Amino acid sequence: MKPHISVLTIGVDDLEAALRFYRDGLGLPTEGIIGHEFEHGTVAFFDLQSGLRLALFPRANIAHDAGIAQSTRSPTEFTLGHNVGSEAEVDAVMQRAIIAGARLVKPARKTFWGGYAGYFQDPDDHLWEIVFNPAFLPAA
Repeated sequence: MKPHISVLTIGVDDLEAALRFYRDGLGLPTEGIIGHEFEHGTVAFFDLQSGLRLALFPRANIAHDAGIAQSTRSPTEFTLGHNVGSEAEVDAVMQRAIIAGARLVKPARKTFWGGYAGYFQDPDDHLWEIVFNPAFLPAA
């Protein structure tokens, strides 16, 4: 398998509310909800970086599409990491998320590995780690 991930899809309970959080609250670019013409097809895509998109898909529709029973939320199944260029930027992103409706899980602080990071949960309980990791600085 040649690793090339192009879409990260997260399940949401309320697509409209999740869209507002990510678009209006965090400022991620999107064309909004598409797929209304398909039963179980509504989804919202956000461009993250070259070749990578974040998709918001109702949990019930994921279960239907995959042919499995819908399960309960589990915020510790995975985290989404957003590496930024400075400690001040970590603080700014964390503050913006909280204002947008995120729940603070762990305030940003120095880490044991030499960086600076904090956690918040989006309205659907997905964990986001906002990080300044000098070893993984984002491209300018």
